[in-house]
Amino acid sequence: MTMINGQIHSGGATLLYEQVALEISGLIEQGTFRAGDRVPSIRQLSRRFDVSINTVMQAYTLLEDQRLIEARPQSGYYVRSRVPEIHEPELPSRSFIKPATVTISELCQQVMRNMMNRDLLPLGRAVPDSQNLPIDKLNRIMASELRRRGEEGVQYHMPPGYERLRVQIARRAIMAGFSTAPGDVLVTSGCVEAVLLALRATCRAGDTIAVESPFYFNFLQMIADLGLKALEIPSTPREGISLEALRYAIEQSKISACLVISNFGNPLGSLMPEERKRELVELLARHEIPLIEDDIYGDLVFGNERPGTAKSFDTKGLVIYCSSFSKTIAPGYRVGWAIAGRFQGEMERLKMMMNIATASPTQLALAEFLATGGYDHHLRGFRRILARNLSQMADAVARYFPAGTRMTRPSGGFILWVEMPPGTDAIRLYHQALERGISIVPGPLFSLSNKYGNHIRLSASRWDEQIERGIKTLGELAMAL
Repeated sequence: MTMINGQIHSGGATLLYEQVALEISGLIEQGTFRAGDRVPSIRQLSRRFDVSINTVMQAYTLLEDQRLIEARPQSGYYVRSRVPEIHEPELPSRSFIKPATVTISELCQQVMRNMMNRDLLPLGRAVPDSQNLPIDKLNRIMASELRRRGEEGVQYHMPPGYERLRVQIARRAIMAGFSTAPGDVLVTSGCVEAVLLALRATCRAGDTIAVESPFYFNFLQMIADLGLKALEIPSTPREGISLEALRYAIEQSKISACLVISNFGNPLGSLMPEERKRELVELLARHEIPLIEDDIYGDLVFGNERPGTAKSFDTKGLVIYCSSFSKTIAPGYRVGWAIAGRFQGEMERLKMMMNIATASPTQLALAEFLATGGYDHHLRGFRRILARNLSQMADAVARYFPAGTRMTRPSGGFILWVEMPPGTDAIRLYHQALERGISIVPGPLFSLSNKYGNHIRLSASRWDEQIERGIKTLGELAMAL
């Protein structure tokens, strides 16, 4: 292959598209383009190398086959992390799918405290980094809205909440695949409260809740506080909760509700395919089992096309859709919402009993931010940052962790689920990391069955030299275990 004045010229038997692919792969090997970087568009490369668009498309297809780049819908082509992926786990024997009583773990509370400790490097904190949030703009909007709206900023906005905000949330629901009226939106104090209200509206002490495994540990503790039993259903990085295992569980146990994170779940980062979402809703509807759907990460897709929701397939009012702005713009604002179908009235009643109403100033500020287009503008840049961060963190884990380490490849969010070689003690690693000023989340917290002992959850909400040094230190500790 030869290049003259930036153009590729045939230099032998190698096909032209292979030469283009070789040129781009060379730039990746040299570090010109790193994991998470966007490579030139098809049209840009066509003009640059003076070749046809079809030739570049063939070259990029070849690079995709070689797992060097990946396409993101309506966004372009990006350098792929060279990361060994976690294999789809084998489903356990059906005899092991049994309800379990949840116990409160001191380790869970310690991990939560450490995640917010500013003296520790936050490698496990599933919170967006403040540097990437529109803090100044939100502060200006809140000050302006409080002056403009007068007493509205200090009065209760009783359930279902501030109407202008509910209108904006109802409009955004269309992008999540379903239509709703503002009156069907209940504003809550974060997504956690929305899920808590949903559990209280659908279950009573002693009832059994079907959950994914692994699953967000804070929800497991919530289930414990309510005196409920959790039934762990295996979940995979590519398809989410196993419908086959859930179907068997429903036949064997009385299940009062099912709780899932449908898009970029915590900790797997799994994205449930649309057809599986439909099958999940239909399966539960046949048995009149409510589905509590947490979609808090849905807006953080690494492309421009937002994934749909299980709620979009709900025809019986059995899906309680829960979300918030905590992972996208303002964790401290504590503004979330629920769209609860037949459970709406009961959840509004419970909300009023619990804390009367969600804080008014933050509702006013977010309503204005959404209405003026600030949210969508922020998301476009934020998604690119998170995609790059996640790719760079995955590359660092691949470089510094023990041979045989595998991890998930999420297409949204900022959570990385890492599987270290068998025998690696994640809880011991957690304690050793704390001694070195690093906070992570050990895998056993995401299960009730003493599983995931060699797994950890990492957060890629931030990426810089300090974070990379922390990953290197963590890898050295893991190799010494």
